Amino acid sequence: MADSIPDRSSSAAPPAPSVLPAATATDEDLWAVAEHHLVRYGGSFAPRLIQRARGSYLYDRQGRQILDFTSGQMCATLGHNHPDVVQAIHKACTEVLHLFSGMLSPAVIELADSLCGMLPPPLQKALFLNTGSEANEAALRMAKLHTGGFEVVGLSASWHGMTAGASASTFVSARKGYGPTIPGNLALPTPNCYRCPIRHCQDQCDMTCLEVGFELVDSQSVGAYAAVIAEPVLSAGGVVVPPPGYFQRLQSYCQARGMVLILDEAQTAFGRLGSLFAFEQLGIVPDILTLSKTLGGGLPLAATVTSEAIETHCYEQGFIYYTSHVSDPMPAEVGLAVLRVLTSQNLVAQAATQGAYLKQGLLALQDRYDIIGDVRGQGLLLGVELVKNRDRREPDPDTGAAITRRCLELGLSMNITALPGMGSVWRIAPPLTVTTAELDQGLAILEQAIGDCIGSRS
Repeated sequence: MADSIPDRSSSAAPPAPSVLPAATATDEDLWAVAEHHLVRYGGSFAPRLIQRARGSYLYDRQGRQILDFTSGQMCATLGHNHPDVVQAIHKACTEVLHLFSGMLSPAVIELADSLCGMLPPPLQKALFLNTGSEANEAALRMAKLHTGGFEVVGLSASWHGMTAGASASTFVSARKGYGPTIPGNLALPTPNCYRCPIRHCQDQCDMTCLEVGFELVDSQSVGAYAAVIAEPVLSAGGVVVPPPGYFQRLQSYCQARGMVLILDEAQTAFGRLGSLFAFEQLGIVPDILTLSKTLGGGLPLAATVTSEAIETHCYEQGFIYYTSHVSDPMPAEVGLAVLRVLTSQNLVAQAATQGAYLKQGLLALQDRYDIIGDVRGQGLLLGVELVKNRDRREPDPDTGAAITRRCLELGLSMNITALPGMGSVWRIAPPLTVTTAELDQGLAILEQAIGDCIGSRS
């Protein structure tokens, strides 16, 4: 019997590293455990283990300070561990954290009232979930049920999430290798003024891409339109700001086809662009609004908001979006705290002021360094595109990655997007609470990192 047991000594997996209490483990110990047990879900992990975070700063296990120019995953708009958020979590811990999904807590009702009080009259029905993917999933289900169609149109540089419907409407990346997506998803060219997707114009979009895009979409449609879903500023797609009037024309295309317009304001709502909501700057009100990152202040909280007419029709049709954490009390308490701080500290106006200051600093760097081909964005959501040559606009992802690594070494966390056809772009989104001194510090570190990597000024 013993002879029948195969000898796997040469192919056996290495033994698992011993797990030590984190307080006494070295960084090497912890990285060994991470390498052995953690699934890698988006490239390599940053080479610093973060022990704590406060305001605009992160601190690694050695106490080294890192200025955060990404607000975590674009979520910690009040800064890290804001005392009002911490207090809200503590309140929930002493009252109620979680309920059966059919039960409501006072915090959920109060949050709905506070949120809808910030919105125009059509948008008065809210559903509270956890992530932007979920909020978009619920919005797409509503749109399909309400219209009776199933075709969803997105922008070619869109990012709407990782769940089935949201990922089917996400075109910027993460599509290949996972099999077929949900049927009926179609793409419009992204109105990128710096890199015209139809090679028609440069630096001043005349919206021919929208006209041509809908001609192609109409030719592919089977007559079952449901929705257009779009971000007011396409963040993961390179901080692309569509031209003035774009969304008004897009909405007219939707109305002509009986489609619902869904605006995904995961990264643009609650002051990030210098207004409470981006659609206030666009001259439209969407049929469905999705909110996430900026609502939870660093915790998972999202919302799908629509009109009474759409909600009533969906309810009558038997709409279901039942999850384990729908209408959870604890995130609702945090959302209330975020909205209170946002209004009491006038952070919307502060984002506009600080965003303008930061953009001027980035434009000054563009004047000094040819690697910076474009600076764009609004408020405290800015993009810096890196190129090998300004005339040819050839992306420079390798140098961009090197500068990003050098920034982290010097104490600045930066996010870089480098995708085929989209360029190599830093997404810069500090907390709305960032100070002028912190912006100056970040700009100084960024300039030093650029100089260290490319050697000299242009």
